[in-house]
Amino acid sequence: MQAPPPRITVEVPVLAVGSGPADYESLGGLVESLRKPQGLHLTLLHVGILEDLAREIEDWTKGITPADHAARATVRWLYSLPALDGFDATSDRLIALGGGRIAGLEVQVPQHVHDYQVSLVQGLRELLDGLLVDNVDDFILGSPALGFRYPHWVPHVAVGRPPLRERGPWDIRTVSVSCGPSRIRNSRFLPAPD
Repeated sequence: MQAPPPRITVEVPVLAVGSGPADYESLGGLVESLRKPQGLHLTLLHVGILEDLAREIEDWTKGITPADHAARATVRWLYSLPALDGFDATSDRLIALGGGRIAGLEVQVPQHVHDYQVSLVQGLRELLDGLLVDNVDDFILGSPALGFRYPHWVPHVAVGRPPLRERGPWDIRTVSVSCGPSRIRNSRFLPAPD
């Protein structure tokens, strides 16, 4: 069986939660299936599966923008994004995400991180406008590939599953969240920009 195509995101890796491994491991008393700390990340923008997004653009524009052109333009745009330097943040509660299937640390990030995320969404709007997508905001909110559930970004780090039958939020002792520089997740699967 073939693995599904990888999802593309712009994210920052989480380098540490709290002052040591015990701080992160203590979350295991609050959530089920605590994720390994090595893969933790904070997503700034979810692009989704490139081929799916490109087909959605072609369908939305009724073929005016071919999928292969949309894919190439999206890759160029992704590689042109400025990097966000690493930063320190904090979290003092867990929230339920993904319809209650995921528990995440709600993260209080510095203002410049919010500004960077807003610039990503604005850049996405400009990309889609250049690809002749009309009603760009409707497209963004309705695109299964992009996966926007809400128009407002809630900075979070998915850490496991919520306790059964509980919706949260759950207050926790304040922990620091150290994040590295931004990156494109699964960029190795993207074609080289032309």
